[in-house]
Amino acid sequence: MHILLSNDDGVYAEGIQTLARELRKFADVTLVAPDRNRSAASSSLTLAHPLRPIRLPNGDYSINGTPADCVYLALNGFLSGKVDLVVSGINAGVNLGDDVIYSGTVAAALEGRYLGLPAIAVSLDGRRHYETAARVVCDLIPKLHGNILRKREILNINVPDIPYEEIKGIKVCHLGYRAVAAEVIQQTDPREETIYWVGPAGLVDSGQEGTDFHAVENGYVSITPIQADMTAHHSLQALQDWLDSE
Repeated sequence: MHILLSNDDGVYAEGIQTLARELRKFADVTLVAPDRNRSAASSSLTLAHPLRPIRLPNGDYSINGTPADCVYLALNGFLSGKVDLVVSGINAGVNLGDDVIYSGTVAAALEGRYLGLPAIAVSLDGRRHYETAARVVCDLIPKLHGNILRKREILNINVPDIPYEEIKGIKVCHLGYRAVAAEVIQQTDPREETIYWVGPAGLVDSGQEGTDFHAVENGYVSITPIQADMTAHHSLQALQDWLDSE
């Protein structure tokens, strides 16, 4: 099996290096990742300047672009040979609920699906037990065969930040929701200019049983199938009825 591995935390991040080490025990892994942290880059592509892949001494590739750039470039002629699976992660911090809209980790996996390959995104609820998340991924990959994923879908996996032996199991979940995000943080720089920082994500607003929030909070790995189609299908008829009434 040939796996394309990427992330949004950067090529040197502990999460991706831990996962690469474990995956290479049973697969051929090509690591292509951003040259720096590109968290929350979502599915943005770089159009204003050229992308420059640099092969590092250990054989990994660093690219001056976004997570989506890395996967797009790798699968559109940069890499030779067949790729069987795209894996993105391990992200330092969860990608639950609304987080998937902004996540570069999820975006890298989605880019793999756009280009016709099965893909998974994996995130850890913390920064300690990357080995746990890596083992979970290695447990699941042999089961990813057949039509487990429909076209343009990925698996979004979130892992509690606990030892592997303490994981209670795996739950298939739907996305929960966060409340309104915190306000931006206003500061003044050394030149007395006003600057702003994006505030932290909102608290959990919908995290009942069955959601990814609930599973991870209670010691389970959450798996959610994510689709690229963002159409609110349940609202189509209501919208049409409204237009007709006008």
